[in-house]
Amino acid sequence: MEIMEHNGLIREGERVDDLSCGGYRIIQDPRSFCFGIDAVLLANFAGKTSGKMIDLGTGNGVIPLLYSAKKKAPDITGLELMEKPCDRAKRSAELNGAKEVKIIHGDIRRVKELFSPGEFRLVTSNPPYITGGRGLENPDREKCVARHEVELSLEELCRAAAYLLSDKGSFCMIHKPFRIPEIMKRLMENGLEPKRLQMVQPRADRPPNMVLIESVKGAGPELKVLPALVVYDENGSILTSGAKAYYGEYSG
Repeated sequence: MEIMEHNGLIREGERVDDLSCGGYRIIQDPRSFCFGIDAVLLANFAGKTSGKMIDLGTGNGVIPLLYSAKKKAPDITGLELMEKPCDRAKRSAELNGAKEVKIIHGDIRRVKELFSPGEFRLVTSNPPYITGGRGLENPDREKCVARHEVELSLEELCRAAAYLLSDKGSFCMIHKPFRIPEIMKRLMENGLEPKRLQMVQPRADRPPNMVLIESVKGAGPELKVLPALVVYDENGSILTSGAKAYYGEYSG
């Protein structure tokens, strides 16, 4: 019934999840990597653009879909290395009738073969957080590539973003606080000046476990540190008002 209901776009074992935004839905496989709150936060943190936008390592395509639903950008691209997530992302765009969203199967390390320099005004990425050789790698290849730098390093990501961005274009990413020194170093090495930073805390009494960073190509030095975003209440169960603003319809 599910397959017929969605015009043959759903494969065996997959599910359709509501993104709670503009009626958009996403196709996911619960046996593989599914999006989390970090993707939702990044889609909202990235500013509006009237130019072209690209999401690097888009996975199931959640950030392009959320960005389309919330910010109505006219031209959105998602680039994904893994074939199965890429296929799900393409089908999700079709499911939503999101003609402005284009999903491309390709390697971030080879963007020069896929795109022209300075083609995009906005680049986003929710990259793998764990450096190669650290931590236990998941035997599931999709989960491993999403979490570990086995196919893409932070240096390679920043280099790709710098190539893709036009002058004064923005690169927004979400990452782990313990890697902030390296993130800043890699951004500035590639002419990407950090401009906005926001820590994300799971609860008010817990240290930050994520950081949102926007850098601008060719900008002058001046970093604005935003108030920390607390995600859950003291019981760890209900979204705070600040976090709720990152869900549902875009409001600003």
